[in-house]
Amino acid sequence: MSQHILVVEDNPDNSKLVTWILEDEDYLVTCCETAEAGLEALQRQAFDAVLMDISLPGMDGKEATQHIRQQPQWQALPIIALTAHAVKGEHEAILASGVTDLITKPLDEELLISRLAELLN
Repeated sequence: MSQHILVVEDNPDNSKLVTWILEDEDYLVTCCETAEAGLEALQRQAFDAVLMDISLPGMDGKEATQHIRQQPQWQALPIIALTAHAVKGEHEAILASGVTDLITKPLDEELLISRLAELLN
């Protein structure tokens, strides 16, 4: 059975790219454009991992991750932050929000697949 990944990303081009990468590796993918929609999706169904954009309209990815981590059933859920904000101080703030890992944009396809495989196996 394929593993199901929730992608929270407001940029349609980035969502398509991540979806193509993941589907090529036989993952099932659900995309949400906002953190709020991502949190609702988590309430409705089980996911094996979350790819969380940090710069989102409304609630950002750090705040969404903190909400996820407050729920006992999701404390071990792998969350990989995807961000173009690679400056040192922001990097630490993102990690402190509770993400499992962080990958900077532009995405390195091989890095994304290997990190996801490490977290899910």
